[in-house]
Amino acid sequence: MAIYLKTEEEISLMRAANQLVGSTLGELAKHIKPGVSTAQLNKIADEFIRDHGATPTFLGFPNPYGPEFPASICTSVNECVVHGVPSDSQILKDGDIISVDCGTLLNGWNGDSAYTFPVGEISDEVRQLLRTTKESLYLGIEKAVHGNHLGDIGQAVQDHCESKGYGVVRELCGHGIGKSMHEEPQVPNYGRRGNGTKLKEGMCIAIEPMITMGDRKIWLMQDKWSICTRDKKPAAHYEHTVAVYKGKAEILSSFEEIEKIFKI
Repeated sequence: MAIYLKTEEEISLMRAANQLVGSTLGELAKHIKPGVSTAQLNKIADEFIRDHGATPTFLGFPNPYGPEFPASICTSVNECVVHGVPSDSQILKDGDIISVDCGTLLNGWNGDSAYTFPVGEISDEVRQLLRTTKESLYLGIEKAVHGNHLGDIGQAVQDHCESKGYGVVRELCGHGIGKSMHEEPQVPNYGRRGNGTKLKEGMCIAIEPMITMGDRKIWLMQDKWSICTRDKKPAAHYEHTVAVYKGKAEILSSFEEIEKIFKI
């Protein structure tokens, strides 16, 4: 499939969709604490997105292995890497971590971002996993400039995380984004500098490191959505949508509202 380069006007529309994702995650940050169910978080996000004139992209998302996604956000707790399904029975407790992945469709364009939140007091060991994963996201973004390659992004993420002893998930990756949530190209979190598709001004991509505390091996759970670590050790996931420019990528999504509440 061809890679669709966006105009400045189209990037502006994508910026609005992604800023709404950032605001949604910021709203959820106010509610993430012990005793809250992941279903409650899903309800808050769904209402917030719709109240701001958009639709949640994830709800009803097709699945080649089973049922459509039944919720408006992914809530992935502890060893769940991504695609966790919200439920009334999953209650957050002190010491948990939860990755919330959120997508919006606003005026025909998609936004996509994710953040891993601490629940109450987490261990120093887990906090370091979160910090390293988040750092790797920004190191990858630094490489998302015109003239570089996808391998430059992947190597930046991989080198940083593996140097700390963490696992880098290989089976899942970031992606192009625009009028569709998932467009070409795929954006791996591993690679070699100078390899892979060459980046061009106007490309919009979602970069999303998925990093494990232990072994990088994962498996698909019985709900046909949740992806968990095989060794049951925690995993972290952060994601920004960025526009590729000459000299510097622009981050279209935002953690600003989250970081007024949570400091990692």
